[in-house]
Amino acid sequence: MHARLKPWHGVLVATALPFDDGLGVDLDRFAEHVRWLAAEGCDGVTPNGSLGEYQTLTEKERSAVVRTAVDAAPDGFTVMPGIAAYGALEARRWAEDAAEAGCAAVMLLPPNAYRADERAVVEHYREVAKVGIPVVAYNNPIDTKVNLTPALLARLSGEGLIVGVKEFSGDVRRTYEITELAPDLDVLIGADDVALEVALGGARGWVAGYVNALPRASVQLFNAATSGDLATALPLYRTLHALLRWDSKTEFVQAIKLSMDIVGRYGGPCRPPRVPLTAEQERAVREATEKAIAAGCR
Repeated sequence: MHARLKPWHGVLVATALPFDDGLGVDLDRFAEHVRWLAAEGCDGVTPNGSLGEYQTLTEKERSAVVRTAVDAAPDGFTVMPGIAAYGALEARRWAEDAAEAGCAAVMLLPPNAYRADERAVVEHYREVAKVGIPVVAYNNPIDTKVNLTPALLARLSGEGLIVGVKEFSGDVRRTYEITELAPDLDVLIGADDVALEVALGGARGWVAGYVNALPRASVQLFNAATSGDLATALPLYRTLHALLRWDSKTEFVQAIKLSMDIVGRYGGPCRPPRVPLTAEQERAVREATEKAIAAGCR
């Protein structure tokens, strides 16, 4: 782990959640995974994101996942859970739960049940900000149908409601506009397959998916890219990109869990509504993972 100014900086792993054969949450395996990611050089974890299949968890499970991560985290290792919910009151309760558990920050989507307008989005973040824990916004217009534009992010930042944004639009040009309009707002890489481009644009962190399977290579990529070491970053990015682009596909959870299985970590099954990869998808993920391993990535 490298020195960070703020707990949401650096490589934060959007953790996959292990389920047993009966699709129950395996908290012991999850705790071991958190400890392993810390030992491999990551800076923190972001449990209960979409990669953690939070939509399929009961309230009890979701709370237990956060506490398991906090208990497993070594000193200085960030736990920044996702607190996405249908509305602000539920999201606020999850923010309170995270604060009680000892988390350093939280990550919050806009309301994820309907296409909220700007007024509703601002009130959503205002309500959660009352808890007092730092909030990193999560812009995912693909899934939520709500677009946190640079201008809207600047408004949220200007009112002191958010400290950063996980940018998942896929539009790398936004990094520069966000920085221009909201210079105090930290941009975090939100999609693995634009990691190099957003890092070069000034990202302070990466909420990363494929790091679950290949943490050392991912940390090396982030450190090289953010320090301007393109001689290291670009070849590594080319090697990993066939895998990283799965993070922006519908089947990203299944793909990342399969890669974890291949490298000797436990990925395991997903809960419904996710179904197993097709034979063609599995073959593509397997080939790309084995190619990365053969190139020395781990």
